[in-house]
Amino acid sequence: MWWNFAARTPEEITEARTAWQEGQRFGDVHGYAGPRLPAPQLPVTPLKARGRER
Repeated sequence: MWWNFAARTPEEITEARTAWQEGQRFGDVHGYAGPRLPAPQLPVTPLKARGRER
């Protein structure tokens, strides 16, 4: 998980961020009058999967 995205791989997170920035794949937030919030820049360090906690 990163920002508002959940994915299985760092590549999927990158794809989701790109789709968000381009206004694709994600619907509008009804009732929100402002502009679409931009996703923050991806971190410079590689995203790393966390282990499952029980």
